[in-house]
Amino acid sequence: MSLEQTISEAIKTAMREKDRVALDSLRAVKSQILLLQTEARGAEVTTEQEIAILQRMIKQRKDSYEQFTAQGRTDLAEVEEAQSKVIEKFLPKQLSAEELESEIKKIISETGAESLKDLGKVMSVASKALAGKSDGKSISEMVKKLLS
Repeated sequence: MSLEQTISEAIKTAMREKDRVALDSLRAVKSQILLLQTEARGAEVTTEQEIAILQRMIKQRKDSYEQFTAQGRTDLAEVEEAQSKVIEKFLPKQLSAEELESEIKKIISETGAESLKDLGKVMSVASKALAGKSDGKSISEMVKKLLS
């Protein structure tokens, strides 16, 4: 079942349960998927593109959460946090810090990287290999830590 179909089923469930936060979050995801399909003009939307949409939406909500918290708007911050948790359920299982570290160590040994000068080379491979399993910020921080 594609992500779009899964989201559609989740929307129906949220409607039945009258879960307003989940419904708003899922409708936003479906809207972004439909927008991508429209831009693709009939081309098949890949799983990687769907994961990228979800990651972008979660990042946007986390950024909004931080801004609202800094401004003392906890009411709006709570909504953003709840929406990001709903969207996260549709991402593949995220790697723990230990799993991420071991994956990046493998990539570093495969690429032959030795110092921070090789950061770009490692990041390009790591970003593709770990897409959907970890966010770019975590990957970048771990690569910098291991290459230092």
